[in-house]
Amino acid sequence: MIRYKQNKIQKLRGFYYAALTENMSKAARRMDLTQPSISLQIQALERDLDVILFERRGPKFKLTPDGKTLFRLAKNLVEGFDTLEEEFSAQRDSIERGRLDIAAGGSTIQYVLPGYVEKFINEHPKIDLKLHNVTGEGGLVLLQEGKVYFCVGSLTNTPENIEFHPVITYDPVLIAPKDHPLAKRKNITLKDIHKYPLVLPPRHLSIWQQVEMVFAQHSLNYNVTLEVGGWEVIKKYVELGMGISIVMSNCITGNENLAVIPVDRFFP
Repeated sequence: MIRYKQNKIQKLRGFYYAALTENMSKAARRMDLTQPSISLQIQALERDLDVILFERRGPKFKLTPDGKTLFRLAKNLVEGFDTLEEEFSAQRDSIERGRLDIAAGGSTIQYVLPGYVEKFINEHPKIDLKLHNVTGEGGLVLLQEGKVYFCVGSLTNTPENIEFHPVITYDPVLIAPKDHPLAKRKNITLKDIHKYPLVLPPRHLSIWQQVEMVFAQHSLNYNVTLEVGGWEVIKKYVELGMGISIVMSNCITGNENLAVIPVDRFFP
């Protein structure tokens, strides 16, 4: 009984829909509750207000004068409460002025977001957009501190207080100089890859974590000869013969002097 006494809006909703439908069962279905739950809510409301809201005559019931008064008062309150989320979303969608802060890594800002940013700015010219160029961990910090609305990027482990929604997927590919021995192989294995030095982004980023996880799962060692940030820089050093690399397919434009080999059967 304490639960009903504490939740006044829920009791009022139970009364309102029972009066509106003139049927306890219909009111219960409307609120996704059981019929006894609706009856308890109405009884609790009657005790709170010290009034009789319904005249009960067997299975039928009708509003008392006090019930009619409360029904008129409750109409806007209950219907407004039940449509609050929809109205809020509609007004948010209609916002014309404001500021939107988004956190993303450099490669995401360079390769993934430009088309979306261009479309957003064209459709919402009065909203200021700020892209925070940070790593995945840095983006999570900004998000948890409330300094950005959301982050865009890969996430291998999702913290309990963060919602992660996949919106776009790219396949991992192996890049190597065109004269590299692997460039001429048709069927490449992980054992083939681990023999050659790797050029990878900093170890705190997801690509390094994926490479480390996959090789560990297959009990294979690997050698990183160069650690450097940015896909364009990585591609340049691979072209120079400093090593091979695992990158996401979205950073490949087709203009590189590189062999590009799909490795999605090995890497997530």
